[in-house]
Amino acid sequence: MSAHHQHPHPEEHLGSSALLQDIVIGLSDGLTVPFALAAGLSGAVQSSELVITAGLAEIVAGSIAMGLGGYLSGRTELDHYAAEQRREYREVDEVPEVERAEVRELLADMGLSAATQELAMRELTADRDQWVKFMMKYELGLEEPDPRRARHSALTIGLAYAAGGLIPLSAYFVTATPAEGLLWSAVITLLCLLVFGFFKSRLTGQPPVAGALKMAAIGALAAAAAFGVARLVGG
Repeated sequence: MSAHHQHPHPEEHLGSSALLQDIVIGLSDGLTVPFALAAGLSGAVQSSELVITAGLAEIVAGSIAMGLGGYLSGRTELDHYAAEQRREYREVDEVPEVERAEVRELLADMGLSAATQELAMRELTADRDQWVKFMMKYELGLEEPDPRRARHSALTIGLAYAAGGLIPLSAYFVTATPAEGLLWSAVITLLCLLVFGFFKSRLTGQPPVAGALKMAAIGALAAAAAFGVARLVGG
């Protein structure tokens, strides 16, 4: 009964962790790539409208590409689990004694006595599906993926990228020239990168201040490189 009550908690925890991971992936690239692109264009053109048009196009394309990447990653996870599951079913059917011996070894590693190992092994292997599920989890270390994960991941990453990308681009909507837009875009984006880097590092157990500075430095370097290249090519 206690195991039954505890089961939903890890599922909820894993789901929340996956959602946060997708948001982090989308926002990280969304804040830096469009920021660098807009900075590069600011060094090459004199029209804020061109920067905005190119920036919006990049955000749309980037959101689709990032979302598709997240979808394919989720599908790969599902396909891998399904392939391993088919292999386990085949082994249970073709070499059951070998698989029973592996169950005993796994139970021994858990610290169960020989008598308890035998009893638990018989209980587990009495049901073919339960047997395979046990082997998938404890032999291979694989949890069954949520079939909706790929779709949710694609949507979350894509939206997070778009949200992140609109932050640096927003300054160009309210400024007269690309140079002025770049100044405000840099201030807004670097502040966001500092805040985002701080909380991202806290979530991942890294030093938050160092993480904030590192993320801001990456964004600043990318933008400076794009701006410098655009000036060199344009000049």
